[in-house]
Amino acid sequence: MFISTPHKLFDSSPQEILDAFLSVISTFKFTDVIDVVILTYVIYLLLKLIRETRAGQLVKGIILLVAGYFISKYLELKVVSYLLEKTLSMGVLAMIVLFQPELRRALEKAGRTKFGIHLFGLGQDNDEVKQRWNPAIEAICDSCVELSATFTGALIVVERQVRLGEQIETGTILNATPSKEVFGNIFYPKTPLHDGAVIMRDGIILAAACFLPKPAKDALINKKLGSRHRAAIGMSENSDAIVIVVSEETGQISVALNGTLTRDYTRDKLKALLEEQLFKDKTEISIGRKKLFSSRSERRKKK
Repeated sequence: MFISTPHKLFDSSPQEILDAFLSVISTFKFTDVIDVVILTYVIYLLLKLIRETRAGQLVKGIILLVAGYFISKYLELKVVSYLLEKTLSMGVLAMIVLFQPELRRALEKAGRTKFGIHLFGLGQDNDEVKQRWNPAIEAICDSCVELSATFTGALIVVERQVRLGEQIETGTILNATPSKEVFGNIFYPKTPLHDGAVIMRDGIILAAACFLPKPAKDALINKKLGSRHRAAIGMSENSDAIVIVVSEETGQISVALNGTLTRDYTRDKLKALLEEQLFKDKTEISIGRKKLFSSRSERRKKK
């Protein structure tokens, strides 16, 4: 095989390298092109995943180890190359352990795509979703405006496709119908449940006083943001939930979604956002299902 070691690479003439390259190209098939395209896309997704996170620093360290291995092989440093070879042989397992949070987020995002939702049938009928969530949205918006006026801090998590069982287990199960009065009692400063987040599922207040995960980029977040805002960003990074925050310092209403915090929400603006996020995907899934069933029935009729 041509160019099996670094010595052969440096000893080869430009013509020999060109001939070897052309011989490889001549054996390329259409399936090889697809293989390269898929691999390129996977590498792009991995680079996008690790960008601006602690994983980026870990990757730099791994690249240095690989470079050190090839250099030690070329210089014939037997002990160093042996140690680096044994270290790199455990690389796959080390990658899984080191990048566990990032890999988990990536797999969760893949499961939340429209393809994943259609594949596993996670969608619900849009009319049913509206029936459950319309009263809850009104209660959330009314409560946030009232809590904002009294400078009462609040943290409300609206669960969507990703189940938040881990966070629910840290709180107190309520299974309560949402209303201004219920939210007011939960977030009143002197009550046992005010310190933590309310998690809502299917239009119901499922649990209160829940603890949320910290954001992955905690050091990059504005220092002026308090613990509620940081918890909201962390929860939105780890799931597809809509997280609503009412600041007890300014009374400002904010929303965290997909790791991004937006602020200065009015009642109408908050209601529009909730309806858009909760109903838009369900509508598309419902339409997709109708098309699927109609196409199947048409095929049966033709048969």
